[in-house]
Amino acid sequence: MIKQHDHAFLSGEIVKHFDASIVRSNAYWDELLHASYQHDRSWIGLDTTPVWNDAVHRPFTFSDYPLIPKLVFYTRGIDEISEVHPYAGLLCSLHFSSFFTNTSDPDCLRFLEKEALRQTELRKRLPPLDEDLFQEHFTLLQFSDDFSLYMCLNRPGVSKDEEHPWFKNGFKHTEGFNHTDDPLKGQWTGPHDIVMTGAPFKHPFTVELLYKEVGKSSILHDGIVKAYASSGMYSHSITISRAGTDRLV
Repeated sequence: MIKQHDHAFLSGEIVKHFDASIVRSNAYWDELLHASYQHDRSWIGLDTTPVWNDAVHRPFTFSDYPLIPKLVFYTRGIDEISEVHPYAGLLCSLHFSSFFTNTSDPDCLRFLEKEALRQTELRKRLPPLDEDLFQEHFTLLQFSDDFSLYMCLNRPGVSKDEEHPWFKNGFKHTEGFNHTDDPLKGQWTGPHDIVMTGAPFKHPFTVELLYKEVGKSSILHDGIVKAYASSGMYSHSITISRAGTDRLV
């Protein structure tokens, strides 16, 4: 089990090592970096106490967690990020709003309406933005989130054919970060190594993925909360480098 805030730390490391010369300027780079490290801070409270999903006999995940508490904590997290800097808050507000672009759920629509108002107010606290640069930053935030999820959702060393379906065709909207104008694409070459097409990073770098292994027998005996709390934390190192060729199978 991986905490969302630990996943977000990987997102921050991805942006930290990204080649900033690829984007239009270095303006607001620190705010983008803060947004990437902190974008899932809304989950800090939720992940403290895992909740068991009786329907599928496993803990709730970020994708199926009950909607109402999730939206409440999303709002709280964006509040906290916006207090540090409105630019980081604006990026994260748009990021979370993008999760619900095709929704008809009334609670989601209310969330989107409130976030649209927030975005207007945050822009008032900022000088006029370079919208092209802002879009690059937003795309980079989303890429960092996706690449971190790539590390979290795939079994280390998995073959390309067996990858999580979200990532088999590369990372969406990243063509502008690749000199070939193709989406950036990752591939595991071993349990501790990932190669990436193009050259989006300044140099190879290593991250540490924190996780807990919680035994099903412990959950059945003690319940998910106690079993999770008593389980040890592990770390899995992953080194990211450039692919030997810009095209992966």
